[in-house]
Amino acid sequence: MSDKGRSNTFRDEPWLFRTYAGHSSAEASNALFRTNLARGQTGLSVAFDLPTQTGYDSDDPLARGEVGKVGVPITSLDDMTALFDGIPLDRMNTSMTINATAPWLLALYIAAAERQGIDRAVLQGTVQNDIIKEYLSRGTYIFPPAPSLRLIGDVVAFTCREMPKWNPTNVCSYHLQEAGATPVQELAFALATAVAVLDAIRAGGQVSEAEFPRVVGRISFFVNAGLHFVTELAKMRAFVELWDEITATRYGVEDEHLRRFRYGVQVNSLGLTEQQPENNVYRILLETLAVTLSRKARARAVQLPAWNEALGLPRPWDQQWSLRLQQILACETDLLEYPDIFDGSTVIEAKVGELKAEAMAELARIEAMGGALAAVDSGYMKSRLVESSAARVQAIAAGTRQVVGVNCYTETAPSPLTTGEDGGFLSIDPATEAAQIERLRAHRARRDARAAEAALAWLDRAARVGENVMPASIACAHAGVTTGEWAACLRRIFGEYSAPTGIAGAHTAGAGDALAPVRARVEAMARRTGRRLKILVGKPGLDGHSNGAEQIAVAARDSGMEVVFEGIRLSPARIVGTALEEAVHVVGLSILSGSHLQLVEEVMARMQKAGIGDIPVVVGGIIPPEDAKALLACGVARIYTPKDFSIPRIMEDIVDIAEAAERQAA
Repeated sequence: MSDKGRSNTFRDEPWLFRTYAGHSSAEASNALFRTNLARGQTGLSVAFDLPTQTGYDSDDPLARGEVGKVGVPITSLDDMTALFDGIPLDRMNTSMTINATAPWLLALYIAAAERQGIDRAVLQGTVQNDIIKEYLSRGTYIFPPAPSLRLIGDVVAFTCREMPKWNPTNVCSYHLQEAGATPVQELAFALATAVAVLDAIRAGGQVSEAEFPRVVGRISFFVNAGLHFVTELAKMRAFVELWDEITATRYGVEDEHLRRFRYGVQVNSLGLTEQQPENNVYRILLETLAVTLSRKARARAVQLPAWNEALGLPRPWDQQWSLRLQQILACETDLLEYPDIFDGSTVIEAKVGELKAEAMAELARIEAMGGALAAVDSGYMKSRLVESSAARVQAIAAGTRQVVGVNCYTETAPSPLTTGEDGGFLSIDPATEAAQIERLRAHRARRDARAAEAALAWLDRAARVGENVMPASIACAHAGVTTGEWAACLRRIFGEYSAPTGIAGAHTAGAGDALAPVRARVEAMARRTGRRLKILVGKPGLDGHSNGAEQIAVAARDSGMEVVFEGIRLSPARIVGTALEEAVHVVGLSILSGSHLQLVEEVMARMQKAGIGDIPVVVGGIIPPEDAKALLACGVARIYTPKDFSIPRIMEDIVDIAEAAERQAA
């Protein structure tokens, strides 16, 4: 006898099980992929290192310290072939989190498949290929908005005709939430991005009116889900309804299947805590419910963070633990045996309606500005994210937003998960970078240099005259062109872009009272010394996650300090030059990519050489205890990690450090 309400006619297929993986080298990442597939993972999600994401070869000076840290380094077809060695690409669904260099990584993937004897038409997967959110959050953009949209259009048009099973762009709101977006902002900013992309494709002339509905049907999304999982579930249902309305009314898509909101998800990493990290397992489970419980708004692919990502890179076992969570939910529960259990819920319907109304109002504001690109260029969207992030940080510091183990229920026994020799996370072998550089140089030496030059000349010509760059990029892949060479060719034509920081336009209501004591000390110091306390907030290396740096810059400004913040991807030489030119009192460095040892040591060595070694340096990032000891030993004044959530306390520290330096100088 069946349970009342249970459908006897179907059991839904589970979503794709993925883990976001890649580190050190193509060979090491291939071993990790094969291990995860053997443990029941049903799709791949590739993490690339920062040089690959930002278009630099592993031996470029700007790549120093970054190679293989946050993902796999891919510099040529040889690396891509090694990455998928023994993995039949015609039977794999592969997601690649890649944006500015998406045409190139897709070209390498196609070429790797062709080396396996596989027709590109059968390949299934996704390139993220969403540059607008890079301007707002992750910071791995290269080119200005107009040529970036053109490259997105090239990928879309090419795959529409030659790779019908491929998702050519994955509009990504995940990183918007990581940068502080509220559910309404996540809805509105992501949908505004999708509209900007589709409008550009329709105007670009590469896709006919007859083909356009199919293009709309291939647009997919990649979302986030936080701990307010009832609101997050309603947000997903709002996404479904709003996308259906936009594609029907704005684009005239009649086929309801082509109007479906298709999405993958990684649940929230921003809320994972360094304190009591074992609690993160429960957070991840609850967030997963938001994107799986509602059948109408269920994710098609899920990848979950690991419990220890606030400490460092997850180990294979940590990724298995997150994979098992998915498998238990899909295989051991009856979740997939019922229709949508929220249909008819007045509470859910009301919340969905509220989110839709607010999101449509925000969409209208963006539309009135001229669309998503104009809202990026003006700094509007970035400023709103900085404000929302500041409000979240302030609420945690004030205790009005409770986080177990952080600002409440902080008493704890030591966690056995973090007491092993490895500290509970994966450390990248420092020799990895040198080995990758050696492989790259060997590749350059053995390739046909004339063939590479000819392929690059084709790419140059295609980019200059407005041809689709994908055929030339695939030719470059087969000819042995490197990632840095491909990107350098397009940099010469399109130039590079520096996105607005959002600091000037961010208003942090509610911060004033908490920062009042700091502001009084800053004013007293200014009267005593005759000049205002000045701090340089710098992001050295290729790490584009600027959220933490922005929060420090905004709080320092609101504390009365003079702030020098020039954005992301600064060389150590530029940071030191700016510190010297601006005569700052304190240098603050934010590094989240794991390259803190090399970059901080270089900054400090250059400061000594420039004669400003007496300026104190503070560093923030995901910094393991042993690395923190090494940095303090080389002269860093303070280290801040995710456990240091009280911004007012950090501001007090900065004043303490500046006053101590003042006394020492006297």
